[in-house]
Parts: sequence; structure tokens; C-alpha cells
Amino acid sequence: MNAENAKAVSALNDLGHKIPENLQKYITSESVVVFSPGRVNLIGEHVDYNDGLVLPAAISKTTYMAVTPRQDDVIHLSSLDFNDTYSTTVGELKKYQKSWPNYILGVVEQLQKNGYEVKGFDAFITGNIPMGAGLSSSAAIECATGAALSALFGFNIERIDLVKMAQKAENEFVGVKCGIMDQFASVFGKTNHLIKIDCRTLEYEYIPFEIDGYRIVLLDTQVKHSLASSAYNKRREECEEGAALINKKYPQVKSLRDATVEMVEECIKPVDSVVYDRCLFVVKEINRLITGCEDLKKNDLVSFGKKMFETHEGLSKKYEVSCSELDFLVEYVKDNPNVLGARMMGGGFGGCTINIVKEEAIDDLITHVGEAYEKATGLVMKAYVAEIGEGTSVVIKN
Repeated sequence: MNAENAKAVSALNDLGHKIPENLQKYITSESVVVFSPGRVNLIGEHVDYNDGLVLPAAISKTTYMAVTPRQDDVIHLSSLDFNDTYSTTVGELKKYQKSWPNYILGVVEQLQKNGYEVKGFDAFITGNIPMGAGLSSSAAIECATGAALSALFGFNIERIDLVKMAQKAENEFVGVKCGIMDQFASVFGKTNHLIKIDCRTLEYEYIPFEIDGYRIVLLDTQVKHSLASSAYNKRREECEEGAALINKKYPQVKSLRDATVEMVEECIKPVDSVVYDRCLFVVKEINRLITGCEDLKKNDLVSFGKKMFETHEGLSKKYEVSCSELDFLVEYVKDNPNVLGARMMGGGFGGCTINIVKEEAIDDLITHVGEAYEKATGLVMKAYVAEIGEGTSVVIKN
């Protein structure tokens, strides 16, 4: 690292953007360094692919990436956390048997499809986003890649376009049909704010999240059941089926975003009880998010927390994407006066619960829940305390 970048690293460390030491030695005078955060979603689960509203935030768990231009057309990728490397060329973007390079290569492919000339580069990646915990480490890598290459090659891509390309990279190259929430939250995150995103129009509004005396605590089940991917696709199909049933009588309803509880009762309940349960949850969840945002604007954390518990109940009983481990963690804290709200987060069948916990009670809560969880399941729970932070940022530019 040259003297100028050494100064930049020092200044950034003083501001709390601590570039990991294992990455610093790969930073040269030509390098671009970015960070891109993971995300949580406070409320609004499984509604993004129904054109609904979501309420995510960027968190202080982060992916860092340093990219440096090459003189040839080689793309050389190094994961410092996995101690793994992968090389290919800009003209031959082949999927790797391991997943981590594919998030980067997918973004390169999207840049190329959008007319940007990507040249050879070296990329070094590290971070502290827990893998498999539902905090969108994949979106963080994609968004870091887009921002880094845009800065490295002078593309000057707008943030919303980076979001769209990152999502398409995961849809088309990686092969996961995710919605746009994860990438949007990673790029547009703002300290002490949630982002109310309209998944149909991509309009967004920052919602204040003032939780003085409380913290976000993520309790990690340490499981990911094999049902997750197939059940996700099945739920999408069931929602589309329900919207089609309503559309027969109400042509203005193009997705469940347009539906009311009354429409669900009238058009779906007599036809299919399972599809009815799925759609009823989605419509209620969209309404819950709208009223939840009003709670936050009034700084009514108690009412908002109750809605988080309601969301979990719906995800578990109506949408059926929870699991015994997630249910245990939510039930255990449900009557704890130090916990305002808790629910499973993400696709389901494992991963984390998200909890709003009184600050002075966090250590005791983690200890007691962890002991009970291990006794009940035989598994060792992990816990993370998360800050709501800034979105994807270029921290060193050549």
C-alpha cells in the first residue's frame, strides 16, 4: 500500500470504517476499495415478489472488496475468508463449482450486457457478514462488485442501476430468483433509518428508526433446512395462483399488492384453503407494514414490536416457512418484557430471528436463550448485535 492510501486507511479506521488488516496489503495506488453491507428486514417478509412493500435496513456487518486493474483480460478473484481463488477472462464468464465467484461474475456479465467495457482486474474480498444467516451476504458481494468496477473503470453508474444489475446477476447467472429488496437495502442504507421500498415502482422513503436504549439482536439457529429453495418457489406459485383467482372477478388486481382481505376471502377461500392461507398472510403483511411505519413515525416501538410477533405467527402458521428452531427462539422471548418484538427473518426454514431488545438485557438474554435452545435442540445458537448503518460506499478511489 502506498503512503497516500495508508493515510486514507488510517483516516477511515478513525471514522469507524475499519478496512480489515488482511485486505490492506492488497491495496495499491491503483486500487478501488468499497464496502457493502448485509441487511435486515424489520417487517414485510415474502411480499417483495408480490409487488408489496418491504422495510429493510443496511447493517454494520460488511463485505469489503479491493479491485485493481490488470494489463490483460484476466479476472482473478481471491476470497480471503475462504482462502480460495478463481480466474477466468472477461470473454469467458463460466460458473464456478463454488458459489462465491459467481456473484461477482454475474455482475460482470450484467455490466457487459448493459454496454460497459469491463477489462481485466484483480479482486480481493473479505468481510464479517455471517454466511447462511439470512443477512444477504450474496447481495453485499454483488453490490460491492458493481460499485467497485463502476469506480475502477469510470462508468459512473447510478445507484438504482447498480441495484437492478446486482439483482439480475443473482437471477440470471447465479440462478436464484430473488426479489430486489436485498440489493436495494445494501446500496441505499442510511444510518438510523429503515427504507420503505415499493417493490413495484422502486419508490422509497426513509423511515426514522430511533431505538435509544434498545438494540437489534439477531439470534442464529445455525440450521438451514433443505426445504428452503423448493418451498420458496412453491410459495411464489401459490401467490400467483391466488392473484389469478382474484383477477377473474377483479381485473384490476394484477398481483396480491392490489388485493384486499375481502377479495381473498371471497375469491380464494372457497377454492383452495392452502392458497388462501398464503395470500391472506401476504395481504395482511402489506397492511401491517404500512401501519408499522406510522408507529415508527410516532416513535411507538411497542406497537411496532407487537406487529413483528404477528408477522412471525403468520409466517409460521399461514405461510408455513418457519421451522421448529425458529419458532422456539421467538416463543422463548415472547413474554420477556425486555424484548419489544421478534420474528423469523428471510426466506425461512432456518437462519436468524430478529429481535428488538433492551440494551442492558442483551447479555443475559443471549445467555439464557442460548442455554435453553441448546437443551431443546442440541444446537449451539449464535448471536449478533447489529447497528443500522450506511449503504454501499467507495472508500478509496484511484
